[in-house]
Amino acid sequence: MDIALLVKILAPCLPFLMNVGNKAVEGASQKIGEDVWNKGKAIWGKLNPQVEAKQTALEAATDLANHPEDEDLQATLRVQLKKILENDTALAAEITKILQTASSTQPTGDNIQISGQSYDQSTLKQVGKIEGNQVSL
Repeated sequence: MDIALLVKILAPCLPFLMNVGNKAVEGASQKIGEDVWNKGKAIWGKLNPQVEAKQTALEAATDLANHPEDEDLQATLRVQLKKILENDTALAAEITKILQTASSTQPTGDNIQISGQSYDQSTLKQVGKIEGNQVSL
């Protein structure tokens, strides 16, 4: 599983996901894109109990929710999620399934759109496989 991709999906969603009940949640799908929002919600629904049970992971998620663009905080959450998913292979399999079923690809020149995020083909070749219009992660 590509933990970096997982965090890239979660990062823009965390400010909304960690403030459930806040009116800001209502506009989340419009701000970050419906695909990313739906995928982020599904993944967080699976991860949240494990994250809340581990203080360092909860702190990393909270920090990233407050500063979603901070690459250092993204790296910190990647480390924590990697630990969680290495210890829970069933959870990792569930999240992998979410990532696979929710990926929609659309070519745009040398860039590929995946759930509202733009990736250049060289990046995707590093994390997956490109065949024509399809990307396998």
